[in-house]
Amino acid sequence: MRAGATLAATASSPGCATAGAQVLGANDRLNVAVMGVRSRGRALIHGFHKMGARITHIVDVDLRTLDEVSGEMVAKSLPSPKLERDVRRVLEDRHVDAVVIAAPDHWHAPAAIMALAAGKHVYLEKPSSHNPREDELLVAAQQKYGRVVQMGNQQRSAPESIELITRVSEGEIGNIYQAKTWYANNRGSIGNGTMVPAPNWLDWELWQGPAPRRPYQDNLHPYNWHWFWHWGTGETCNNAAHELDMARWAMGLGDPVRVTAEGARHFHTHDDWEMYDTLDLNLHYDGGRSISWSGHSCINAPTFGRTRGTQLLGTKGWAIVDRAGYEIYDLDGQLVDGRKRIETRANNSADLVGADELTDLHIANFIDTVRGTAGRQASPIEEGAISTRMCHLGNIAYRSDGAIALDPGTGRPTTSNALALWGREYHEGWAPEGA
Repeated sequence: MRAGATLAATASSPGCATAGAQVLGANDRLNVAVMGVRSRGRALIHGFHKMGARITHIVDVDLRTLDEVSGEMVAKSLPSPKLERDVRRVLEDRHVDAVVIAAPDHWHAPAAIMALAAGKHVYLEKPSSHNPREDELLVAAQQKYGRVVQMGNQQRSAPESIELITRVSEGEIGNIYQAKTWYANNRGSIGNGTMVPAPNWLDWELWQGPAPRRPYQDNLHPYNWHWFWHWGTGETCNNAAHELDMARWAMGLGDPVRVTAEGARHFHTHDDWEMYDTLDLNLHYDGGRSISWSGHSCINAPTFGRTRGTQLLGTKGWAIVDRAGYEIYDLDGQLVDGRKRIETRANNSADLVGADELTDLHIANFIDTVRGTAGRQASPIEEGAISTRMCHLGNIAYRSDGAIALDPGTGRPTTSNALALWGREYHEGWAPEGA
């Protein structure tokens, strides 16, 4: 199954909410359970509360995190939520309207599908899946159960980004034939872990959830799982997901026809990190159009003075956009116009990693979509799945000889070694619906 629609038109198009979605009254408060509350989940708790939702449950397999976050909520005079380690118990509560998922990547799609089957709406952090097959299953589940699923690519709710998309869709920089995106960071070594018994404050069985079982290793939790193929999806799904999504949105594109990727591990080469730390990804589309991503996990080397961003190249000019706003240039490279985002408050404190106004706007859009009052849904899952798939295709190309061609009918790779990476095996009893 292939998601086919593109979202170039949704900057101005109405009503992406599914017709069968549960609609709350204008005065009803959304009852929300948040799964995974160590870092990003903290910011989402803050954002959902600020947007008027009631946080009824917080879910985490780490008892230290549950105690810490619940204590913070009490200190901030937030209502005390129920504490739970197993999200399946929360899904049994008929009073929960929506589940917010900020757990590790291997949990994203399986948890979302379970929540949909239980009649819950879902706010799902990017990436939407651990592998492309899960995106197919997730889109099918959303269509079957008719609940709202919003992916957490919050730049789609930025007024500046929406304004730029409108301007380029009206032809201001001509035909956009190429987009260049990038990300730079200076991540350190993750070291070499040791196989030891899991600590008593961590439910290792539930942490693994849908993934086939492996022994506990002391450098995996809480963050370094990102760099292991068994659980994580690499820097491409971790960060390129945002900029590649912006490029595809601006260009009005769906799936590519060919993908190439060249990368390597250049830094801290003797630690346990399994993936690339440097990757050059190219996605090729019909008509000679292309989108590229240059990823550098371990060297802070900005492009255009920005550590992340998207450049759009058109036949009448070019534009550059990031979370701080956009600029439009003519063919001579002269600045024509732009708009800069000005934050009206600072909320990036140590206990609110990633909290910002764009996240608040994205959450508000999700809630309004559930209520049926949104003019458009910012990131319906059929669109989030296409952008996530771009990232997965980069990983698959990197892991299978550097290049893959795609079947135009299915959007899947045409070679057996690449197609073998399309899905994954699951622990007994944990396979998502349809797998």
